[in-house]
Amino acid sequence: MHATTVAIDLAKEVFELAFADGQGRVIERKRLSRRAFARVLERRPPLRVLMEACGSAHYWGRRFERQGHAVRLIPARDVRPYVRGNKTDRHDVAGILEADRCGDIHPVPVKTPGQQGIQAQHRLREHLKRERTATINLLRGILREFGLAIPLGASRVPAAVRDALEDGDNELPMALRHSVADQVQRLAQLTADMTAIESRLAESASRDVAVQRYRSVPGIGLLTATALRASAGDLSRFRNGRQFAAWLGLTPREHSSGHKRRLGGLTKRGDVYLRTLLIHGARAVLQAARVKQRRGQALDPLRQWALAVQDTRGHNVAACALANKLARRLWAMEHHGHAFDPGHVSQRPAT
Repeated sequence: MHATTVAIDLAKEVFELAFADGQGRVIERKRLSRRAFARVLERRPPLRVLMEACGSAHYWGRRFERQGHAVRLIPARDVRPYVRGNKTDRHDVAGILEADRCGDIHPVPVKTPGQQGIQAQHRLREHLKRERTATINLLRGILREFGLAIPLGASRVPAAVRDALEDGDNELPMALRHSVADQVQRLAQLTADMTAIESRLAESASRDVAVQRYRSVPGIGLLTATALRASAGDLSRFRNGRQFAAWLGLTPREHSSGHKRRLGGLTKRGDVYLRTLLIHGARAVLQAARVKQRRGQALDPLRQWALAVQDTRGHNVAACALANKLARRLWAMEHHGHAFDPGHVSQRPAT
């Protein structure tokens, strides 16, 4: 009897492995250090390698694929219900094996180094943005204590703070002026770092045909297009546009029983950052469409529909509905290989 599958509980130093036969019965267990784990599957015949889609999973997935193994990454939220008893490494690998038997669980594709690199750039930019916002809020609070109000808008803060520092009539102590000036320089550096990351993303996007196609869709800019490419990869792996929208967490939460069907708010599953970008893009489309409508300019069917939803259901519901629609359009463009058509009207398939 030989193993056909191995479930792995990933860690930084100690890795738990469970080898199972074709019937799912565990026939061998190993607990290895990081150095031993890196070599454990090198001389093994091809196996199905099961891991949670967690930290370092994509790195190990690529490494095992190069060794000839078939890698399946299972979302951590789908493994958790199958873990029995206390939280231990042995129970975790048993839960991974159990979750693999469920045919309804969609695995996470192993990301390429390029995809992970783009995602890391986005994470760095978000970190810099949060740090910049925190610094701005700190400066506002400090100067307010001395009767100095800073106008709204991040771009207006540095100049307003410099004016306050140069004003000798206010009550700012000299030592504090020097400290605040240092933070103004820090703001400039944070903004420059964010701009540099955006330039690198733009350079990467210029070489990716799919990203350029995504950017032709209203509400999809550089950040959304590159984040979508890095997070979702090839959209054709989804069966249809609705499955893609559900993967993004842009479909209603359902609580139904019998003949009663209840729909609630968004499920909010999947990549929070990507979903946020799509909804913000939809808000921008709605705002621009409303301006065009007030000016009497012609609107395409998509924008007309979005404004009609906004009039009946409110701005937030319309933004989420439009984000759902944009996600479906993105899938259709990738699936059919055509460009975005603003005049396209969706038709139900013939039955």
